[in-house]
Amino acid sequence: MLDVRRIRTDYDGVAAALARRGEDLAPLERVRELDEAQRQQATDRDQARARVRQLSKQVGQLRRDGRDDEAEALQVESRTLGEAETLLDGAAAATAEEVRQLLLRIPNTPSPDAPDGDGEADNVVVTVEDFDPDRYGDHQRVPHWDIGSELGILDLERGAKISGSMFVLFRGMGATLQRALCQLALDRNSDRFEEVRPPSLVLSSTLTATGQLPKFADDAYHLERDDLWAIPTAEVPLTSVAMDEILDEGELPYRLMAYSPCFRREAGSAGRDTRGLLRVHEFDKVELLAYATPDQAPAVLDDILGRAVSLVRDLGLPYRILDICTGDLGQSHHRSFDVEVYAPGVDRWLEVSSVSWFSDYQARRANIRYRPAGAKGTEMVHTVNGSALAVPRIWAALVETHRQPDGSVHLPEVLWPYLRGATAIGAPAG
Repeated sequence: MLDVRRIRTDYDGVAAALARRGEDLAPLERVRELDEAQRQQATDRDQARARVRQLSKQVGQLRRDGRDDEAEALQVESRTLGEAETLLDGAAAATAEEVRQLLLRIPNTPSPDAPDGDGEADNVVVTVEDFDPDRYGDHQRVPHWDIGSELGILDLERGAKISGSMFVLFRGMGATLQRALCQLALDRNSDRFEEVRPPSLVLSSTLTATGQLPKFADDAYHLERDDLWAIPTAEVPLTSVAMDEILDEGELPYRLMAYSPCFRREAGSAGRDTRGLLRVHEFDKVELLAYATPDQAPAVLDDILGRAVSLVRDLGLPYRILDICTGDLGQSHHRSFDVEVYAPGVDRWLEVSSVSWFSDYQARRANIRYRPAGAKGTEMVHTVNGSALAVPRIWAALVETHRQPDGSVHLPEVLWPYLRGATAIGAPAG
């Protein structure tokens, strides 16, 4: 969340930055009003507390001097002030909590380098690589759900029978392929990122740290009996690995990666991109995350983006990079790039990686700090994360792009070590 001290000292700058996102500034103005009120309440409380301490000393001295009547009068004043102090303390705490709840819903300020725009249509295409719409044959213009059914590698009907709509069942080489993609992503990034396997269920505080709560509760799966949440991405537990900790500057950038299943309710998505693997409730993904100093963060962002692009390129998929405009940034995002691959069977660009820099927005929610070298105080870290590889859409684009005229799917050489000797998924019988 935003630093209330920043709002206090640079309100106009924060307001101007949020206006670039098209945000209603009323909550920000309310934070400013409540912050002023809370500080006054705290000042009045502290003055009352100090007066109570002063009176206590005077009462003690008067008792020792045998001036009990005067001591009793001061005690009455002290009790009255004590009651006022208690009320002021409660009021200050309640106001501070109201400020916090507002801050949890106010989005991050965008980077000055993020392009201005009102929404998805204003995202800037930075580059397009290896894409020629005329190069695709009719055999590649078949949607992946038909290919998967023909080859027996994707069973949407049984997935829905088991768990309901928008759940899928990979079979045979389809399951092998999705596992191979995840292992490839882990192996390709093990040079600098420590692999961890985090829990798939997390506390509310963990989901709050990344910005999913409270604003996006409807998009997450909640196990109410245990007050646990199924993670929508491994970004959630990875961000909180260092919650409430102080790191040394020499440890930064501190890089982590994780494979995990991801669960999303996709509230409000009915009838929109729900065929096949384009939008599903559960999928596998490999996530990269780094804690960094503010100076390190831009280079870390570039590194993670480069890693995502390299993997897509080696899978033989045409891709493009989008610089996300201010009006399309996620709540926690300071700067963000999307990597999209072209899927000829559905004739669509599909987002397969989002690489984002969150400045100190998430770290402030999770209380993750670092101690600069030689400094006595601490600073908030910056967090950067990105999808190394998200299976469903990569899987879809891969089987459509690499489908052969005989109906088989040629698999990229980079995946062969993970496929138990297979180099292709055979053509359907007959």
